[in-house]
Amino acid sequence: MEKDTENSSDDYKGLSEDGVRELVIPNEQGGQRLDQALSALLPEFSRNRIQNWIRARKIAVDEVFPSTKMKVFGGESVRVEIEADPNATPDAPEDIPLDIVHQDPMLLVINKPVGLVVHPGSGNRNGTLLNALLHWVPQVAELPRAGIVHRLDKDTSGLLVVAKTLPAHTDLVRQLQARTVKREYLALVYGEVDHDGTVDEPLARDPHNRTKRCVHSMGKQAITHYEVVERFPSNVTLLRCKLETGRTHQIRVHMQHIGHPLVGDTVYSASRRSHHKIVFPRQALHAERLGLIHPLFKDLVQWECPLPADFESLLEALREDRPWVA
Repeated sequence: MEKDTENSSDDYKGLSEDGVRELVIPNEQGGQRLDQALSALLPEFSRNRIQNWIRARKIAVDEVFPSTKMKVFGGESVRVEIEADPNATPDAPEDIPLDIVHQDPMLLVINKPVGLVVHPGSGNRNGTLLNALLHWVPQVAELPRAGIVHRLDKDTSGLLVVAKTLPAHTDLVRQLQARTVKREYLALVYGEVDHDGTVDEPLARDPHNRTKRCVHSMGKQAITHYEVVERFPSNVTLLRCKLETGRTHQIRVHMQHIGHPLVGDTVYSASRRSHHKIVFPRQALHAERLGLIHPLFKDLVQWECPLPADFESLLEALREDRPWVA
């Protein structure tokens, strides 16, 4: 892939050169605390940073400096002075190959391979998708999280969209909030799923393990629609899962919750069920389809990518009712 050095659009009014973001609180967020509403509108910044900006009078609502406990009604004009995180260290560009499905001046659609971490974090400070983007598309260094607006788990393969300009980033974040981004996954689960269905169960951080998520009445709404694609002799089922929301580990937790955990998922595995265990080195989950409204042309665009070789060979082995061999 050649490096993309095309400049970002210069007609974006949401973020000026001095780091000021101007936005309007949507009516549907009426009744929320200001910091909660801004966390949803500015997902690239933590709630704690937003609260600190409120205390430091870096945020004004209708030209008045609010308190951290202020509630919004919807329609308020908000001005945010974006300050660099003093504890942040710059991420390094790295020459990591990327499988580009689509690219235009505003968007980059990537087929993420298994094993590639999306964001740098604890234990993964380099070798990530973000590091690769900084190398191939240097302009994204000016964007929140290098233009990454959603993520896939390390061992989940498939489609992921990246914004290349600030207008595209803002538009995609709003589409994700409005649930107009269509994401479909293929998931191989234990058990015979006898009909299509929907899981509408809220998800929260697991109180006993902060790296996991769980169904919890106090969690955020999470909705997964699933359709049966194929059933196999070894008591496993291939599903197509359509996300209405995009919570962390959503499909994995929802499938475990209804008694059909993903093949290969050791984190959200079956609990003392008599499933025949299939040896597969990762969760059998692939982001097959992605659809959204193009930020520039305003028409629906969609992409699809095939299963990776290991997942495809697993399905072939299941159809022939034989053990899978890497």
